[in-house]
Amino acid sequence: MGERIAGEIIVMSGMNYKSAGVDIEAGNEAVRRIKQSVESTFSPCVLTGIGSFGAMFDLKPLMQQYQHPVLVQSIDGVGTKIMIAKMMQKFDTIGIDLVSATANDIIVLGAKPLTLLDYIANDKLKPDVIEQIMIGMVNACRENAISLVGGETAEMPGTYLPGEHDLVGVITGVVERDKAILGKDIVAGDVIVAFPSSGLHTNGYSLARKLFFEIGKYHVNSHLPELGHSVGEELLAPHINYTRPVLHLLAKEIPIKGMAHITGGGLLENIPRILPANCAVEIDRNTCPVLPIFNVLRQLGQLEDNEMYRTFNMGVGLIMIVPQSAVESMRVELKIFPDFPLYEIGQVVSGKPEVRLL
Repeated sequence: MGERIAGEIIVMSGMNYKSAGVDIEAGNEAVRRIKQSVESTFSPCVLTGIGSFGAMFDLKPLMQQYQHPVLVQSIDGVGTKIMIAKMMQKFDTIGIDLVSATANDIIVLGAKPLTLLDYIANDKLKPDVIEQIMIGMVNACRENAISLVGGETAEMPGTYLPGEHDLVGVITGVVERDKAILGKDIVAGDVIVAFPSSGLHTNGYSLARKLFFEIGKYHVNSHLPELGHSVGEELLAPHINYTRPVLHLLAKEIPIKGMAHITGGGLLENIPRILPANCAVEIDRNTCPVLPIFNVLRQLGQLEDNEMYRTFNMGVGLIMIVPQSAVESMRVELKIFPDFPLYEIGQVVSGKPEVRLL
């Protein structure tokens, strides 16, 4: 058969989608491998599984649990951290990163995460790589009671260069309208408490790659005594998910006035996003341990403090602003989460919305 263009017949003998670079059978194999594990994340509210044209989620149970439910949504990816996974040929942690990055973005508003839609794109679909990514994603969703309701796996030769991948997720959560945490009640005298990060999380990788691989001339298997393991292992350290301890504190009615997920922009750019017009924040740099990787990066690039604290999280993954009187109650409640130590790192003062490093 042929295609008629401008009055001519162009013969395409033997042509098919696979010859154009898209392997449908590889896509089917990827789905077959992950279908059962993905469905293990479903809550009773999930009505459709993999293969449906859209994800269906029953809202009626939410209507019964909330007086005025508000859906909270966010979209995020893992950025150029995916290039480290490619260099290591190790893809089982970036799915964890995606779940953590998106979940943390909505829990800081007080929302309970419900569902995640993922998008995986590459030049050539490899079922074993897709399976690795999904294993991490499934485990992280299951651990945090998030339903992985489906998504899209796209093979687009020509759009993506050989070996390139992209990974993005859309998360949806819910919060009672009058319990949404928006920062409007923050006042001078409140304190900033923080959960530590596990490293870069998913931020600053363009600069980190330049410093490690171009300036330092290291490779992913280079073992640095300061890190205690290889550069690649450090850079693939999974993004911490703070959903469980944060939701526990909210359920215990700890008076959290504001929260910030410390993502791109670091402490200097993320905290002001939640501050009222008359409030500033002072952060004591000696209160939360700075992880070795940040000292290594600082030395490689001879970076100033402002650049470090604007690019990287500097060991702080999530901050909460609370009255001083609430800190001890928080410590008591968090005893059931020993992996989430709490640090008091600063205070709210009068001034324009900004972060001052002490």
